Amino acid sequence: VGDRCYEEGMYEAAKLLYNNVSNFARLASTLVHLGEYQAAVDSGRKANSTRTWKEVCFACVDGKEFRLAQLCGLHIVIHADELEELISYYQDRGYFEELIGLLEAALGLERAHMGMFTELAILYSKFKPQKMREHLELFWSRVNIPKVLRAAEQAHLWAELVFLYDKYEEYDNAVITMMNHPTDAWKEGQFKDIIAKVANVELYYKALQFYLDYKPLLINDLLLVLSPRLDHTRTVNFFSKDAMQYAAESKDAELAEKLLQWFLEEGKQECFAACLFTCYDLLHPDVVLELAWRHNIMDFAMPYFIQVMREYLTKVDKLDASESLRKEEEQVTEPTPIVFGQQLMLTAGPSAVPPQANFPYGYTAPGFTQPPVYGFNM
Repeated sequence: VGDRCYEEGMYEAAKLLYNNVSNFARLASTLVHLGEYQAAVDSGRKANSTRTWKEVCFACVDGKEFRLAQLCGLHIVIHADELEELISYYQDRGYFEELIGLLEAALGLERAHMGMFTELAILYSKFKPQKMREHLELFWSRVNIPKVLRAAEQAHLWAELVFLYDKYEEYDNAVITMMNHPTDAWKEGQFKDIIAKVANVELYYKALQFYLDYKPLLINDLLLVLSPRLDHTRTVNFFSKDAMQYAAESKDAELAEKLLQWFLEEGKQECFAACLFTCYDLLHPDVVLELAWRHNIMDFAMPYFIQVMREYLTKVDKLDASESLRKEEEQVTEPTPIVFGQQLMLTAGPSAVPPQANFPYGYTAPGFTQPPVYGFNM
């Protein structure tokens, strides 16, 4: 009869009947419909079944009785297979704060399990990132690290991501994350501890470049940690490259020449040859020639001198071409004489006519010799 009354919506009658026969599970459901949430929680405690706790909890959430909902929820979250449904119910309705409060209260339970710690960490990453680091430091060993790693990466919590990579012994990923996000994730002591544990040796040299770019004053500290693991020849070449680049950017010829001398003193002929082209514009060919001759390494310097010779010859050719063009422009074209009859008329004007041209035949001006006449009359 109680069930028929319940199905017909006669909840007051069903309440009396269920209470009379001590059917606390059905009584709790009936009390929920009547809005008597506190009584429903009391009946749920007597029924002590997960199904009843869920029904009462969800009803309290819908009624915004979050304190009572939490009391019910504490009996649900201890069952790992029920946790996802409970979380979804809260999240779908936007009650994130209340859900976080429920899980925080559940951490102290005797039957607390990994799922609770993991889901709370994920909720922190989404809604309270400032609390995630503390939670991980306290309970990192009780969370599902791969699952929380994905959540931290999606939330761009780089410091927390490095912390988890370290605990999960993924040292390579931890170092890469710190170098990619130094503002948030890099810490000197932590970096030096982790870089010594990486498996990929290429990360040593990436770390050196990272320090040169961001923390050049701390490069010696890093070298002290890495020196037992580094290939010393490769490391010297690595720094030689940076030294050459610095010298080239400095525009200081004296510095570039000192670097060449240092390479020769250390017996690094290949670096010497590379520096000739890196610092090409700063070097004096006579200095390079003397160094190469004194150390008997002309073969290493010859490509440099070929380039210098080519450059000088190109400049000389350009100067010759310019000089020829200038001379052509300076040349003045002489006027072409025009002859009318037997009188030579110069284009330079009357002043250029010979003196005797204006005197009668047979008269010779002083100092002027009359030219002979050949077979014609004047």
